[in-house]
Amino acid sequence: MGTIAMTFFLESEFGTEVELPRSGSALEQPLVYDQAARELQGLAARGRLQILQLHESSQNGQTLIDRLSFLRLS
Repeated sequence: MGTIAMTFFLESEFGTEVELPRSGSALEQPLVYDQAARELQGLAARGRLQILQLHESSQNGQTLIDRLSFLRLS
């Protein structure tokens, strides 16, 4: 079974900017969004995508990713 992040990655088109959505999805929860964004960062570290935009915010003493867009490379 795939993860939310992997689903967005696999459904994205090569060379097109994709923003990880928040509203209207399971990613509305800040911790879920952060986890998916960090998984996409792992794919970027392996050269599968490029992070174009990333924004973090502090919530309850934790730094969470709350916005991310990427470009699929492979």
